[in-house]
Amino acid sequence: MSVTQDDVRRIARLARIAEPADRLDSLTNELNGILDWVEMLNEVDVTGVEPMTTAVQTPLPLRADEITDGGKRDDILANAPKAEEGFFVVPKSVE
Repeated sequence: MSVTQDDVRRIARLARIAEPADRLDSLTNELNGILDWVEMLNEVDVTGVEPMTTAVQTPLPLRADEITDGGKRDDILANAPKAEEGFFVVPKSVE
């Protein structure tokens, strides 16, 4: 598969990138180099290799799905300028 300068112009227009005409030749060579590299990957024999998302097989750590208040109310309210009965006290904003 080969990319032409017309292809590069079209891709640049679709991406809304203004590329000067003198750069089209170098961009064409770079894109063709990338496509050649991808073609080399197609030559690798992967029969019997299972697809994977990571190189290390590790199970995800799971915890019980329980609703809690976090047990840190007093620690959080200790940072508040003013608190009453376990709640933040803020100035009245609506009359």
